[in-house]
Amino acid sequence: MSLEVSIKHIDAATAVVTLTGALSLGTQLKIADNQIQDLITGGVTKLVLDLTAVPYSDSAGLGTLIHFYGLLQQRQGTIRLCGVSERVAAMLRMTKTDVLLPADPSAEASLSAIG
Repeated sequence: MSLEVSIKHIDAATAVVTLTGALSLGTQLKIADNQIQDLITGGVTKLVLDLTAVPYSDSAGLGTLIHFYGLLQQRQGTIRLCGVSERVAAMLRMTKTDVLLPADPSAEASLSAIG
């Protein structure tokens, strides 16, 4: 399954990015990475990643999420995940990255949390 990206701008500094497909090593992950990096360098400092339709992530996908966290930290920004599957949540807990990448049940909850 290929990885698809859908971007919804809430305002100039806030966006919800919906990912569909596995976050795994490959060209599609790199394309998604570039799209989201462009958002961040374009001024988005409040980012919600909706992972409702992401059944799986490998270490490359995790690395990409951590990369977004780092880019946003440099800009005093915030990232939140929502709709995280149990499989992805287990990986985040196991690697202790759930502390850096807080998750909410829905995009609305994530948007409320980041203000």
